[in-house]
Parts: sequence; C-alpha cells; structure tokens
Amino acid sequence: MSIFEQRESDIRAYCRVYPVVFDKASNARQTDEDGKQYIDFFAGAGVLNFGHNNPHMKKAMIAYLESDGVTHSLDMHTTAKRSFMERFVKTILEPRKMDHKMQFMGPTGTNAVEAALKIARRATGRQEIVAFTHGFHGMTLGSLACTANSYFRGAAGVPLNHVSHHAFGNMAVLQQLRDYYADTSSGIAPPAAFMVETIQAEGGVNVASKEWLQGLAKLAKDVGSLLIVDDIQVGCGRTGSYFSFDDMGIEPDVICLAKGVGGMGTPMALNLVKPEIDKHWSPGEHTGTFRGQSLSFVAGAEALAYFESPELMLEVQAKGEIIANALQGLAKRFTPIEIRGKGMIYGLDVGSGENAKAIVDACFKAGLLIASCGTGGRVVKLIPPLTIPNDDLRIGLDTLIQVTSSVMEATA
Repeated sequence: MSIFEQRESDIRAYCRVYPVVFDKASNARQTDEDGKQYIDFFAGAGVLNFGHNNPHMKKAMIAYLESDGVTHSLDMHTTAKRSFMERFVKTILEPRKMDHKMQFMGPTGTNAVEAALKIARRATGRQEIVAFTHGFHGMTLGSLACTANSYFRGAAGVPLNHVSHHAFGNMAVLQQLRDYYADTSSGIAPPAAFMVETIQAEGGVNVASKEWLQGLAKLAKDVGSLLIVDDIQVGCGRTGSYFSFDDMGIEPDVICLAKGVGGMGTPMALNLVKPEIDKHWSPGEHTGTFRGQSLSFVAGAEALAYFESPELMLEVQAKGEIIANALQGLAKRFTPIEIRGKGMIYGLDVGSGENAKAIVDACFKAGLLIASCGTGGRVVKLIPPLTIPNDDLRIGLDTLIQVTSSVMEATA
C-alpha cells in the first residue's frame, strides 16, 4: 500500500481516475515515474492554459528567485505586483476601455467568488444572489451556495442560504423574473447580483447564447443588481479571446478570474471590479494571506505576453475548429452524442456517466488524460493547453475518437 493510500485523505479524487505517480511534465505531456507519457487534455482542470513548465515563465521565475525577489508580501507593494498590474492594464483592460479595479485575494477561484458575493451585497444592501442550474462556483460556503451540484452541496453540513437557482440559458425565465420583480405583490425582490458562467465548464460545457447573456445583463441593470461573470475556467484565452464574453456585448460589474491567470499553475485569484462598486470596501475588510504570491505575479506577467499580439488567439481559434470537426464525426455516427463548446473547451455528451467513465478510463490506458463533467458525469470534457502542439492535439483526438467509437459500439 502506497503512502497516498495509507495517509492521504479519502477525499482524494483525480488520483483515482489517473492511478499512477506522475514525475515530469512539459507543455501538453506528462510522464509517470515508469516513463510512460500521456497527452494532457485536462490541463490541471483549466489551470495550465500555457502548458506544463512553460519555458518563458520558468525562466522568469528562476531569475526572480535568484535575484532574491520578494516571494510573499500580503498586499504590500512589490516590483513583481507592479509589473503584473501594469502589463494587465496595458494588455487587457485599456484596449477594452475597462476601468475596473484589480482586487487580489486568496489563491483559488472560490476566494474570488466569495469576495464578489460580499461586495455585491455590500454595494446593493441586498442579500439574495441569483445563480443558475448546472453552475459551479467553488467549494467554500458562499460559493457552494451558488453551485448547483447536489453532490458538492451535500458536504456543506449547514443550510446554503440566500441564493436561488434558475434555468441557465432560458429566455422565458428571464422574462418571468422581470415580471416578478416588477410586481410589488410577487413576494420576490431583485437580488444583489446575478452570478453566471458564460460557459458552464464543470456543469457540462453548456454555452450561453449572446441573446441570453445580453438579456441577463439588461435585467441586472434595470433592477439595480450587479452582473458577476465567473470566468475562472473559461477565461484567460480559453475561448479564443482573453475573456469568454469579449464577443457578447456585455459589461460585467465584477469578473472573477483564477486558474490560468497565474500562468504556470502558480496560484492566483483576481477580481476585476468597477470602481463605483469597489469603493464600498474599507481597507483590510477582506483579506487573504496569499494574495501577494509574487511567483504568480511573475509567471502571470509572462502569460500576458501571449496577448500582446493576436498569434496565440488565432491558434486557439484554429485548434478549436480542429477539435470541433473531429468531434462532429462522432456525433454523426452515434445519435446519443452531442457536442458543445467554443474555442478550446469542448464537451462530448455521450449519454450516460457509465459511457463517459469507460471512455475516460480507456483513454488513460491509451495515454490520454481527459476528464468527465456534467450531470451524472456524462460529458467528456476537452481542455488541453492552448499551447498544445498540433501533432499532440491530433494524436489525442485520434485516441479519443477510437476509444469513444469502441465504447459506443459496445453499448449500442
């Protein structure tokens, strides 16, 4: 029995899906301690947008450490934070004419969501949050209240209050909510905020339409609620533009970022908050010990270099077409299969959790790391590094197609 089985908590999960000990990694490949290589279509659940051990980031981090740069600083000013902030403003915010303030908190996405919920409630004086079916926003209690999955919610141990869930992507529901808010006898008041993912990554790669997102944004504005976009898994270039909503014609009040924003798997969470909302904070009112993780600022600044020219985003769009075309062949052959996605996040709905598990397991044995998501785990999710070489992308897709075909034929 290994040390992992002897001493690591039973809560461990991904290691049960991939039961080997990984030793090395580079770009879109991981190698286990026996020397077997795996093409990575999982990318740290969307953290490693720029690949394992990105050479530009690794070089910058080593240089920073060798110069005795400050590695931890709470929220004090450092040269590393300044460099990251200046590059983020110049590369991401100014071209979009966004005047949002940047709030750093604890190192994970759920920390970003918790801070967003708090400032929304403070700014509006309201308590209720509207979230959506199949949404996933994190594991701490406020974020978990916004998360729809009953398996995750069931571990809370306390009631998850002050959040209501409504049907994702449904125009009729938006109109119904508008009617309720306008009716002074409905007993339903407008919320502090609407919390939404433009693409529900963990929820099954459900893609919101432009029409629905614009309708949601207008409803929020009309009733004095904030619009919070959780871009934690599908931001930072995943969809072919820095923000997943860049082509949606909406202006979120708060944008939650984490995962890819740290660049190399180094932890960072960041909220972008409109100044008129951010002014409701008092100094030190929301803190986090690791909001000053300088190696994340260093690596994250290098990640921003990828957005100073259109090259990578054009590659993402081209690779996204390769993925979509490959998966469409499966959808034509097997009627239960549905394809959903955008850019370089795609979901392959194979009809049941049993089918998806068989596909994930067989892919692993064949040297492909891929995961499932959605209701009952029925959707196989593809989130390879944006920097994956075309050869690795095609090899991985060929493996996925062969495995999926075998599984679906066996269950037909």
